Amino acid sequence: MKPFLLLASRAEDDAADDEYRAYLRYGGLEPGQLRRIRMEAGPLPELELSGYSGVIVGGSPFTSSDPAGQKSDVQHRVEHELAALLDRIVAEDYPFLGACYGVGTLGRHQGAVIDRTYGEGLGGVAIKLTEEGLLDPLLRGLPESFTAFTGHKEACTVLPSHAVLLASSAACPVHMFRIKNNLYATQFHPELDAEGLVTRIDIYRHAGYFPPESADMLMEDARRFVATEPMKILRNFVERYAN
Repeated sequence: MKPFLLLASRAEDDAADDEYRAYLRYGGLEPGQLRRIRMEAGPLPELELSGYSGVIVGGSPFTSSDPAGQKSDVQHRVEHELAALLDRIVAEDYPFLGACYGVGTLGRHQGAVIDRTYGEGLGGVAIKLTEEGLLDPLLRGLPESFTAFTGHKEACTVLPSHAVLLASSAACPVHMFRIKNNLYATQFHPELDAEGLVTRIDIYRHAGYFPPESADMLMEDARRFVATEPMKILRNFVERYAN
């Protein structure tokens, strides 16, 4: 089997490693079957897509819709490199799954409106599949409604007409969409269970995402939710595209 490729951009080693382990676990993959490139650490090397089964983009501290003047040089580089890669991926309808940051990257690339209108705080959210979502092979085996973990400043306000809406929440109308046949983006985190969210809250308690004094309450709240269904998306992605 050709490996899958995980494009990550978390600068904190503990958070990056925990994310990688989650994709391995819930994708049913061994380390040799999931190559990771940490884009924040240096320029993206030349990639031969034919050497991979598919590309996954993990979550990120970057906010795509921020004004250009507020973005760091690293963020500008990462966005430029991802946009160039998406030119190739979209043209080939190549297997792609972007989690959280995937909405900002794939969405902007395809002409979606990405802004802060529908941001959601850290925690469990009820996700509901659309009629198209219930029929989509990547969502095979998932119920019409399920719990997933979120935490995002920006989201998609307007999808381009050629995108297919697959899932929504009460507070965020675009939680998952598809472009062509094989390109997907989720706003929720399909790799994240309660303990994974607790780990990230602990790591990021002083990173400015939330008041540090609220970290313990956020961790307690996370443990009240059970999220087991979103992970099926990762397993479906692997099973559908492994080659």
